[in-house]
Amino acid sequence: MELREVIGRRRSIRFLLPYKPVEPEKIQRMLEAARIASHWGNVQSLRAVVVFRDSATPEALEALMAPIAGFQIRLAPVVIVWFLDTSAVDEQSDRLRELLKVGALGFGEGKHKALEEQLIPVFQSITDKLKEPGLSEVDCGQGIAQATLMAFEQGLGTCCLGTPHTEKIRKNLGLPDTARVLLLQTVGYPAESPDAGGQRPRQPFEKLFHMNAFGTPFPRSKAVVEELKNDQLLQDPAPKPWREAELEYLQKALGIKGHGLL
Repeated sequence: MELREVIGRRRSIRFLLPYKPVEPEKIQRMLEAARIASHWGNVQSLRAVVVFRDSATPEALEALMAPIAGFQIRLAPVVIVWFLDTSAVDEQSDRLRELLKVGALGFGEGKHKALEEQLIPVFQSITDKLKEPGLSEVDCGQGIAQATLMAFEQGLGTCCLGTPHTEKIRKNLGLPDTARVLLLQTVGYPAESPDAGGQRPRQPFEKLFHMNAFGTPFPRSKAVVEELKNDQLLQDPAPKPWREAELEYLQKALGIKGHGLL
């Protein structure tokens, strides 16, 4: 499948087949994709604990339950707990030395001396600042995005969910004190249609993106829009006419009580 098709058709899949397990090798491919994602200074602070519903402890499963859309976690064969380990920043100097060694950082005869005497001391002086929320979360997000694309490529569905139970998750999954839980990602085989009812609403392009200064909308070419539609990167907007019937069917088939919001 072409990357553009993967990006264009990927949706958050909230309804998964609870009876169909996910092969560990497919999860590994997701993790491999996340591991090679770009990260500032090659720090690689993204970490994960993969919780398989059929083999995890009751304590681990109970810690994952969230007050919003909890049915998704309850039914998902796999939940990936993505977290950021701030202790990775403590190894920053070694990561920079690795980049220099492979030719990804610096040039010229004085690069080794400049690294040790100039660049590394700069990073060491702001170590605590670098552990605060910010750029690391952005780069971890790139890794999670690559894992999500790999999941879709393998015929899986996923949905990323927030959780207020970060401390409970830390304790029950044995995460270190340096861990900062980012999100939970349900993974399984889709029970709903791949397009999940069509393209979800998005704010206007001109409101989101600017050129040269805020307030000057980035010009949106109609020709580019048509090109992306032809490539199925942009799809017909939701809802599809059959979506409500599909949701009613899924609620009954999966035994979901209530409205599915809480």
